[in-house]
Amino acid sequence: MKISGAEAVIRCLLAEGVDLVYGYPGGAIMPVYDELYKFQDQLHHVLVRHEQGAAHAAQGFARATGKVGVAIATSGPGATNLVTGIADAQIDSTPMVCITGQVGKHLLGSDAFQETDIIGISTPVTKWNYQITEADEIPEIMAKAFYIARSGRPGPVLVDITKNAQFDTLDFSYKKCSDIRSYHPKPVLKMDKVKEAAELMNKAKKPMIVFGQGVILSKAEEELKALIEKSGIPAAWTILGLSALPTDHELNVGMVGMHGNYGPNILTNECDVLIALGMRFDDRVTGNLATYAKQAKVIHFEIDSAEIDKNVKTDVAVLADLKEALTALLPLIEKNSHEEWHNEFKKKYDIELEAVINEELAPSEGKGISMGETIEMINKHSNGDAIMVSDVGQHQMFTCRYAKFNQTKSNVTSGGLGTMGFALPAAIGAKMGRPDREVVAIIGDGGFQMNIQELGTIHQTKVPVKIVVLNNEFLGMVRQWQELFFDYRYASTVMINPNFCAIAEGYYIKARKVTKREELDEAIAEMLASEDAYFLEVMVEKENNVFPMIPTGASVSDIRLS
Repeated sequence: MKISGAEAVIRCLLAEGVDLVYGYPGGAIMPVYDELYKFQDQLHHVLVRHEQGAAHAAQGFARATGKVGVAIATSGPGATNLVTGIADAQIDSTPMVCITGQVGKHLLGSDAFQETDIIGISTPVTKWNYQITEADEIPEIMAKAFYIARSGRPGPVLVDITKNAQFDTLDFSYKKCSDIRSYHPKPVLKMDKVKEAAELMNKAKKPMIVFGQGVILSKAEEELKALIEKSGIPAAWTILGLSALPTDHELNVGMVGMHGNYGPNILTNECDVLIALGMRFDDRVTGNLATYAKQAKVIHFEIDSAEIDKNVKTDVAVLADLKEALTALLPLIEKNSHEEWHNEFKKKYDIELEAVINEELAPSEGKGISMGETIEMINKHSNGDAIMVSDVGQHQMFTCRYAKFNQTKSNVTSGGLGTMGFALPAAIGAKMGRPDREVVAIIGDGGFQMNIQELGTIHQTKVPVKIVVLNNEFLGMVRQWQELFFDYRYASTVMINPNFCAIAEGYYIKARKVTKREELDEAIAEMLASEDAYFLEVMVEKENNVFPMIPTGASVSDIRLS
């Protein structure tokens, strides 16, 4: 079948099962957009208002569905505007294929209009990238792009296509990629390592599991649940691991890391065996590596060999797909309960409950609305069944600490890169990917303004996302650090904000502002009952802090409750 390169791009997407893409047209990608117009009954294109929004929307779609997200942009500034979202996807292992237009092959290197070396720029933040300069390369490269993006440890791939390759013709045929020489995305499971891990776990008196997003990416949620219920081992989670295990499961002991729960942080340095499942020992989790879990034998289940011994030295490394590894491990695990050890977590939780949680969820008289109580009110009306998409800052930590989840793939946030502006477009992608589920974006007043233009995308698409801006009139997380470590010098963190409700209403989105506690319950009920998009601004306590907190460079044992 003789077709243009631009049509080949669309047919490749359809062959990969793609039915939704996010993007923004421009000169160098116009041939592809012309074909998109012809195939619009099969492939829905969402016009965002900024290319960064396209990347984050594709991420939100991927995180909520487990499928590959797709973003399209033109050359030059269009391509460079994708880079933040690509970098975010890389560090958070999100499968995404980005397609960018490029000037004609004969103009490469000539500083032509809107020419940028996007291959050079994106190389450090992509799992793979490639520049297509001939039309007949398109099918093979697109097949490789999707295979690489979704296989093994997922990640973003960028394909840059010169304009001549889009116009030229080729004899089209498409074969999905299932193997690339020298690329081995899934390590071969070694049973001797699984047996070593099982032996250590069975002998442990104070074992502790820390699970990350690898559980979700490998679809190992049921295996994780079976493991902890059989072994009786308490399980804590990283931010991206949140929702892999229901938050109210009796063996779920909470979040580790800088603003995690008191018990799992303190007891990391008291456990005798630490079992890491699909997590990378990020610095926000470990604190000072020199004092992190030095008393414990460390078992690391991981698909990416680069993560083994990168930060924390392991005693047993099980290099494999996590679902496959846990399936092999389960028969070797002895039934146990570890009741005395669990009581230690309960004691630590009671301390945190008294010192932090009670005041956050039910502030004392005279205090303003807290972020935590707002999240708790959303829990009340969502019953833990909503997808919560949080931006970056204090509200993100409060959401991760207090949101309730019954289902996997329900916590969508920017983890490793910490990208302000993530939540609004990511919520659009999440809702479009999972129209059957309620999607609530939790955003700060600072992050909201970084991609506020995507309200236009909501207006045009009528996607019924719910947006909650927790407005403390500060860049809250930076302000907290300035209070605690810079003697209250609030340098460039005070926000003089616009009328957010008027802006939302300008995009024909129903809006409401809450300033009094007694309004909160009814306002959230109204928001979640709406069949259309809804914007809710909640004016919260201006100088509320997120605790517990591990100061930068401190040990997990030095976690502060105030």
